[in-house]
Amino acid sequence: MSSADPADLADVYRDLHRHPELSFAETRTAGVAAGRLRAAGYEVTEGVGRTGVVGVLRNGEGPTALLRADMDALPVTEETGLAYASTARATTRDGEETGVAHACGHDMHVTCLIGAAQELAAARDTWAGTLLVVFQPAEEFGAGADAMLDDDLYARFGTPDVVLGQHVAPLPAGLLAVTPGPAFAGSDTLRATLHGSGGHGSRPETTVDPVLLAAATVLRLHTIVPREVAASETAVLSVGTLRAGTKENVIPDSAELGLTVRSYTAAVRDRVLAAVERTVRGEAAASGAPRDPEVRLLESFPPVVNDAAAVGRTRTALAAVTPLPVVDPGPVTGSEDVGRFAVAAGVPCVFWLLGGADPAAFEGCTTVEEIRERTASLPSNHSPRYAPVIEPTLSTGVAALVAAAREWLPAG
Repeated sequence: MSSADPADLADVYRDLHRHPELSFAETRTAGVAAGRLRAAGYEVTEGVGRTGVVGVLRNGEGPTALLRADMDALPVTEETGLAYASTARATTRDGEETGVAHACGHDMHVTCLIGAAQELAAARDTWAGTLLVVFQPAEEFGAGADAMLDDDLYARFGTPDVVLGQHVAPLPAGLLAVTPGPAFAGSDTLRATLHGSGGHGSRPETTVDPVLLAAATVLRLHTIVPREVAASETAVLSVGTLRAGTKENVIPDSAELGLTVRSYTAAVRDRVLAAVERTVRGEAAASGAPRDPEVRLLESFPPVVNDAAAVGRTRTALAAVTPLPVVDPGPVTGSEDVGRFAVAAGVPCVFWLLGGADPAAFEGCTTVEEIRERTASLPSNHSPRYAPVIEPTLSTGVAALVAAAREWLPAG
């Protein structure tokens, strides 16, 4: 059994990038992962948590390490100009047709985990224990980890002793970054439906205009964090969607806002969510809305908290796979549901960042602060222009997963 071939893995990555799939629709991606795991000698089960894939490789007595990658893409039309750019289209859960792209780098996560699984299977004499390799659906909904856990993941395949994973980011390719404690923010996604009373655009005095109400609400919502969260605390609130109306001269009956809240502590989360509810209802009352608004929590998952001792142990292994120093990026305001796996098992989580940006863009940078400043000028995750460079991102990501797994699985 041979180890992973870099050229072959690069082809896998380009293929996955060309064929992105939305959350809980990752059937083709799951098939690619499952086929590669079977060829490497894993026991493979598909359809776990709807579209998830689990591979198990038992290699004698010892602990169990869970290695995880997420598979889903985003409803984004790609604008990278790459030769292997996605032209895929799909229908969202809200019934809207959209372009689909791996604008968050999950195709890189899948490819790295395939490569690491192959490497570890080919070198069984160097470790002992069990590898639990998880390809997770629907991270972008914050629902995929729970779906797999609810499908009796651990009862069926065993409980891990550690959860390991990585997320590609616009840091220099070849750089690895990990922080102890809160590493990724918790996330709450809300939808607020605002009710007005529609009519002709020429006679707004006969209406309660929900578009104006929505605009006022958006402005007021964005005062919550700077005015109700202390400077020593952290929260992010962003309104990502505002939908209203069908024609320029028709004032509609309703408008809808979609927003996201990020936080690291329960106290800050509760304060911000309460302020959102109060603000939406207050603006509706001030506008004379004929009905109370509805505020619905659509998705929610907690912060990813890296175990400090486990980070210290794993950092040493990561440092051995790259000539660059392993840096501490501090907490990231993006969100992830990988922590669900660790919390459900009651075991440490170690989740790190994998640099994926062209190193030439960081020429002259010598500190983390300078790197952070330079990333502000680069396309970020979720941008239609975001895509990591294939190398050295891919080889570093494979090596990092292999090294971390070996750190937690004793030498054979």
